[in-house]
Amino acid sequence: VEERASSWPQGALHLERFSAPPAVPVAGDVPFEVLAKRSGITVTVPADGSILKALDDAGVNTLSSCSEGICGACETLVVEGKPDHRDHVLTEEEKESGEYIMICVSRACTKRIVLDI
Repeated sequence: VEERASSWPQGALHLERFSAPPAVPVAGDVPFEVLAKRSGITVTVPADGSILKALDDAGVNTLSSCSEGICGACETLVVEGKPDHRDHVLTEEEKESGEYIMICVSRACTKRIVLDI
């Protein structure tokens, strides 16, 4: 359905996902640093890890539900840095703005990202 509706105006197709599409491995993922601005904690996210897990492991209180990038519960405000969006929640326009990130699946395009958490 998504493929057939790809030429429709943005927002014309409403989707509700019950599981994430198969993840596509991304070659070249590297570790990066996350500063949780409100908590003052900095963590390193490994190449094969998630922001959510790194923050949880460091004791930073985060919200999450699906951990697959389909529900939006972990949406977090980006203060500084560029997100590498891998979620299925944000529209292309929202992803381009770089204002929010789904910390369960998305990563950083920059060596460091600062989040309002």
